[in-house]
Amino acid sequence: MMAPLENARAPPASAIGAVLLESSGMPEGSQKVEELDFNKFSGREVTVDDLVSGMNHMGFQASSIGESVRIINDMRAWQDPESSEKTTIFLGYTSNLISSGLRGTLRYLAEHSHVSVIVTTAGGVEEDFIKCLADTYMGSFTTPGSELRSKGLNRIGNLIVPNNNYCLFEDWVVPILDTMLEEQETSKGTDDEINWTPSKVIHRLGKEINDERSVYYWCYKNNIPVFCPALTDGSLGDMLYFHTFKASPQQLKIDIVEDIRKINTISVRAKRAGMIILGGGVVKHHIANACLMRNGAESAVYINTAQEFDGSDAGARPDEAVSWGKIKVGADSVKVYVEATACFPLIVAATFAKDKAHHRNK
Repeated sequence: MMAPLENARAPPASAIGAVLLESSGMPEGSQKVEELDFNKFSGREVTVDDLVSGMNHMGFQASSIGESVRIINDMRAWQDPESSEKTTIFLGYTSNLISSGLRGTLRYLAEHSHVSVIVTTAGGVEEDFIKCLADTYMGSFTTPGSELRSKGLNRIGNLIVPNNNYCLFEDWVVPILDTMLEEQETSKGTDDEINWTPSKVIHRLGKEINDERSVYYWCYKNNIPVFCPALTDGSLGDMLYFHTFKASPQQLKIDIVEDIRKINTISVRAKRAGMIILGGGVVKHHIANACLMRNGAESAVYINTAQEFDGSDAGARPDEAVSWGKIKVGADSVKVYVEATACFPLIVAATFAKDKAHHRNK
């Protein structure tokens, strides 16, 4: 015998219970989602502060950007009450960001001594000098590589670098390498014996370029050390390789051990350490590992789009670095899952660029 039909005019009780499940109360002090209402700015220009404050409680990566601004401003505001020393700020970025127009933002930070230490890749060094010698152009992500290769054009995402730019770089850098080798050889056995390191090479090239558009010109002027543990992984490595044949039997020697001691010592002696890292790979880990020497940084801002599911350090969230002692337990940290050229100018505008004197107190 069939069961009687339910009242067709009433929804099933089980559905009502599932859909209209009563919620428990939110914890006291819970932040409400806030909306960015441009009507509030009617009759006046919208400022960077308007945007960032409006994004703080918007949710998703807008809130992460707001959090990064807060953390960086806290880095900049901190001062040791006894020595008046400021936060030692480690800035790391990958080479593609120097190739892009973000180079101007990075140069600004070096020009006005807003950071204490820079870590980058070989491309992050050479592309800065190359852009002083010739232009990089906009292209397309979809241009076939075979077509570009036949024309001697190199693609970096949707940027194009003519191969002639690297020829100009060779013409510029090889005579400098010749001089550096001569200085190395003639100083042997003297009290002023020269021991080249990646940071000393970059310092010298920054001096030689003598161009205010260069990030490393300003690092040279302001004595900001630039570390590049993978200095040979790029065009500069190609030039060093070719130079070994030209200079034989003498060879230019570049000591990476002196540099690891130098960056780790900076970290150990810092009263407070902050990390701002754009991208992943060697730049991210080199800074984090230096901060391990002091049992972790007090604050960290990661900006990259890498995911953690593959176990890569690039994709790791700040909490993974806490487990290694590279970020302190309880430290202020955030990971912003946004491509850096799309968010870092806004972050700098809301932090370093607000400094009217344009110089951090040293």
